[in-house]
Amino acid sequence: MKKLPIILLMFILAGMLTMSSSVLGQAGSVDSEIQDLNDKIQAQKKQMDDLADKQKAYQAAIEQKRADKDSLTNQLSILENRSAKIQLDIDSTNIEIDKTNLEIKKIQLDMANVDQDIEKEKQHIGNLLRLVYKQDQVSTMEMLLLNNSLSEFLNQAKYLENTNDKIKESLEDLENNKGQLEKSQLSLNDKNKELVTLKSQLENKVGDLQYEQQSKETILEETNSSEAEYQDLLAQAKKEQMQAEAEVYSLEKTIRQKMSEKDKTKLETGSSDIAWPIPKNTITTFFHDPDYPYRKVIGEHPAIDIRSPQGSILRAAADGYVARVKFDGTTAYAYIMIIHSNGLSTVYGHVSAVSVAADQYVHQGDIIGRTGGAPHGIGSGPFTTGSHLHFEVRKDGIPVNPLNYLP
Repeated sequence: MKKLPIILLMFILAGMLTMSSSVLGQAGSVDSEIQDLNDKIQAQKKQMDDLADKQKAYQAAIEQKRADKDSLTNQLSILENRSAKIQLDIDSTNIEIDKTNLEIKKIQLDMANVDQDIEKEKQHIGNLLRLVYKQDQVSTMEMLLLNNSLSEFLNQAKYLENTNDKIKESLEDLENNKGQLEKSQLSLNDKNKELVTLKSQLENKVGDLQYEQQSKETILEETNSSEAEYQDLLAQAKKEQMQAEAEVYSLEKTIRQKMSEKDKTKLETGSSDIAWPIPKNTITTFFHDPDYPYRKVIGEHPAIDIRSPQGSILRAAADGYVARVKFDGTTAYAYIMIIHSNGLSTVYGHVSAVSVAADQYVHQGDIIGRTGGAPHGIGSGPFTTGSHLHFEVRKDGIPVNPLNYLP
């Protein structure tokens, strides 16, 4: 009976050693897997760096072609380089997605390790508490009699107390680490979702570029590979653009001046919030987009181009008066212009059909026509990058970025 606490203590320590040996064996296997994941992650980072160098080379080639004199050959070359660069972007994004998935798996393995350590510490504490509890069930006299001396009893009790405190501290640290790992996993999951979205956007952009290239190749065939014919078409597009720009600017000013007080009151009391004229979709060309293929010849892109199937329903972006409807049913560039309150106006380009007339008052969401933009389609004009809506927002007649006004 004298040695009972010491025997119990030895039993617990032996159990700890056996359990530690088992856990260490499992940890070694997991650590090996984690190291393998780390090696794969580093290899993918190297692949991404290599792709980044190639992307820079394509971008340099694009910039060089932009500096050259505009020609159909140059335009096609630019599109080919852009398409190749975006394909590299997609490859890079795919690698980034794979890398993120590996990082998530690594964190899951780390968390499994932490869980094992937490469980081990809990068992240690349980065993120690049971020992302490057993000692608490006897009187002080009995506890003294069960030990060789008072000093042995006090040393043993102090040892158990210190060990228990240290294990509790260790458990708290491990639980904190697990909490951090769980946060990291959530962060990586969010990042993975963003990357999947980015991949989808890049794939859409490749489709746009391929359509642009097919369109230019069609024009090349129609002009029998004549650069002179191409330059004539380019000059025609520039002329139409300048005419439309002048019309829109002067018409807005004139119409606002001619409006009756009743019309002005109606305009100012209407909604001036700008809504998407078609369902929100991929923007193929941004406001003042540096990648706009005719920027050098025609000028800055004064709108955003929103992907839209040919003939989609087109709605008024806000309440207002229809100031201009340019549409003759041919392939010439066609558009609708609406004047709103607060000095704002909107222009809808490449329309393939119209449902309103000049001086008509419309409410936000009213159907005003159909979208176009398909090469050689009604209302598309001589140059177009595929089915889309050319959407402008103007403030006091000056083009502004529509994305600053859209929800």
